[in-house]
Amino acid sequence: MRDERLNLYKSLFKGREDVFAIRWEKGSKSSYMPVYSFDPHRYRLHQMKGGTFQTFTDKKYQPLTDHHLIKHLKGEQVVGIYPLLQNNTSWLIVADFDEADWIEECRKFIKICEEHDIPAYLERSRSGRGGHVWIFFEEAYEVFRSRKVIMALLQKAGIISVFDKNSSFDRLFPNQDYLSKKGLGNLIALPLNQSSLSNGNSCFIDPVTLLPFDDQWAFLQTINRVSISHLNNIYKAQ
Repeated sequence: MRDERLNLYKSLFKGREDVFAIRWEKGSKSSYMPVYSFDPHRYRLHQMKGGTFQTFTDKKYQPLTDHHLIKHLKGEQVVGIYPLLQNNTSWLIVADFDEADWIEECRKFIKICEEHDIPAYLERSRSGRGGHVWIFFEEAYEVFRSRKVIMALLQKAGIISVFDKNSSFDRLFPNQDYLSKKGLGNLIALPLNQSSLSNGNSCFIDPVTLLPFDDQWAFLQTINRVSISHLNNIYKAQ
């Protein structure tokens, strides 16, 4: 992979760099798990004493490296990042839609973002049955503020309401304002995984035609980031 493509990708899809997760599948089950470094011999001894990986303390998170990102992009694994940074800021926020009318509600949300001069971009999810609307920031921004701004826009667009529980909107990434002492917050799968991309999923699509952009890398170069000062102005107006 050319360095400029990888650098572009890393400049947009930024989360914690000291930890990441990989998707696993076993039978009909699937989930994500943080990737750890540990001594296999010590872990086997721990198992022989009845211990589990969860109770095994002699392990540490692996940092997210270019090698892991390249494997993700090639479709050899699916990487998830944790967008909530340790100082309770994030470089982006993503709205997740996954019910039957996800397309229409993604369009509504993108429209209200455009009306507030917030660039927003639609990715069809890995499954193909939902969408992620990505918003990127010029600088890392306090999550409690960005979440309040986005929730207010979702309400203005009529997507969420205290009276109507049938929205296709599922959650935000990050989905909490502050890190708990032990948790990492929720994770989001990175886009452009080749195995999903070949099915027209895990890629950015035109919200009108729903067709994937022909050249995803050329599209990434057109992405604009919203300024912190502009977000603050919207936040203060809530």
